[in-house]
Amino acid sequence: MVKIFASPSRYIQGKNVALEVDKYVKDLGSKPVIISDDNVWKIIGNKVFDVLKDKGFDVEHAVFGGEASDEEAQRIVDICEKHDADLVIGVGGGKTADATKKIGDKAKVKVVVMPTTASTDAPCSALSVMYNPDGTFKYYSFYDKNPDLVLIDTQVVAQSPVRTLAAGMGDAMATNVEASDVAQGHNPSMLHGQQTLASLAIAQTCMNNLFLHGKQAYAASKANVVSPSLDAVIEANTLLSGLGFESAGLAAAHAIYDAFTVLDGKIETLMHGEKVAYGTLCELMLDNAPEEKMNKFIDFYQSIGLPTTLEDLYIPDVSYEDLLKVGKAATDPAETMQNMPFEVTPEDVADVILAVSAYVHEYNEAK
Repeated sequence: MVKIFASPSRYIQGKNVALEVDKYVKDLGSKPVIISDDNVWKIIGNKVFDVLKDKGFDVEHAVFGGEASDEEAQRIVDICEKHDADLVIGVGGGKTADATKKIGDKAKVKVVVMPTTASTDAPCSALSVMYNPDGTFKYYSFYDKNPDLVLIDTQVVAQSPVRTLAAGMGDAMATNVEASDVAQGHNPSMLHGQQTLASLAIAQTCMNNLFLHGKQAYAASKANVVSPSLDAVIEANTLLSGLGFESAGLAAAHAIYDAFTVLDGKIETLMHGEKVAYGTLCELMLDNAPEEKMNKFIDFYQSIGLPTTLEDLYIPDVSYEDLLKVGKAATDPAETMQNMPFEVTPEDVADVILAVSAYVHEYNEAK
């Protein structure tokens, strides 16, 4: 199998870089459409718009409706075509990034992603997680190229809710666990190629940095300040995890996250990375990871408020029948569960979802 590694053409991270957006996008286009929801528009989107307008760009704003769906993407593609855009700039969270990449691909224009949180590893990749309008998982959409630019303003990220940073760490913590299982099974990455040594090294570095700096970064985020630890974790959540998951592959953790979308109720209010975190514990248990390793992940997750029990997922009384539905969705042939180095059945998934919570309860009691 051929080895493949992918990355955005350029990644820029630093304080107040959003206010200098003109100098970073000037070679990409002159007629951008800024994609952001109403909340992000008030925080930073309008400032990005004003900077570009003041520098002579013919700029348009398209309000993002909140769901990375084909319907929403097509609606904004129509706006881009009407504006004769040559560039789309997605300002916001993970779903904004995924929608922007889809829009850029359909409209055949350059793509800039400006994350306002470090909540997911979506910005750097050449794929989008697409959903139905009701928020249920639909499919992974793959593109010919990664974004032309990822521009992340650490000052903006520092002002975002600390929960978003924690969710980003939950997403990023899955990277090395999944990459290791993909490698063990000699399975393909998300690029449909073999892993490179670089991708595996990046995945390992991502996890190492989260364990080293995650708690300090969490504290800095709570204080709304940029510290060296927060800067390191923003990079781990966004760049390292983004490069790692795409070029090294996904496995059980993200398959279980996708499958959780079949459940209704308060679990739907949890962020992507929060549910991925629980999926990672499930993958570790499927791997029969030693207790020392399990406990290290559990302690870290609990220190930054990530889910480790069914109660944390808001499904304390979930039925086994419903967990089997999750298991069936997670083991669908199109899912990344197929990248595990051994067969996983729907019953296996249902069992580990329950077993993780039971183990954590016992572990907590023994502390």
